[in-house]
Amino acid sequence: MTDEIQTSAEVHEASALPCARVVHTAPDAPKTVELMPLPEAIAAESIEEKSPAQWAYERLILYINNFEEQLDDEHEVAMGFTGGDVGVLRIEGIGYFAPDIVTFYGRDEEEARTQLIQHVSQLNVMLRALPKASEVDEPRRIGFRLAADLDRK
Repeated sequence: MTDEIQTSAEVHEASALPCARVVHTAPDAPKTVELMPLPEAIAAESIEEKSPAQWAYERLILYINNFEEQLDDEHEVAMGFTGGDVGVLRIEGIGYFAPDIVTFYGRDEEEARTQLIQHVSQLNVMLRALPKASEVDEPRRIGFRLAADLDRK
């Protein structure tokens, strides 16, 4: 075993790198967030400097953006809830309130305005593809808007 001496810059850079891994059964599985480099806006701040809510929020943005990139023009991203038969929410917005709250805004299957306020320790999100809303010509995409907002930090 060799001990490697790191500069303070290397230690800081390593602290911002995520520890992630993914394995799929299919060799042609779609690209996954776990294997992508972090965007500069996220990597610029170390994990230790972020609240659990901010870190969860930023990673959710990456997952949603990646999920939407794989959808056709007839589908939009929605979020399924775990722990009960409460349906799904078409994601129209996501926010966080440090240190530990993540909030989802959208509409349910009956188009009723819906908001989920979730503690990060209870965070379970299932992304689903739903047919786009009938009243819109183009599918509504939130992932790129969320990712663009990260770049404005």
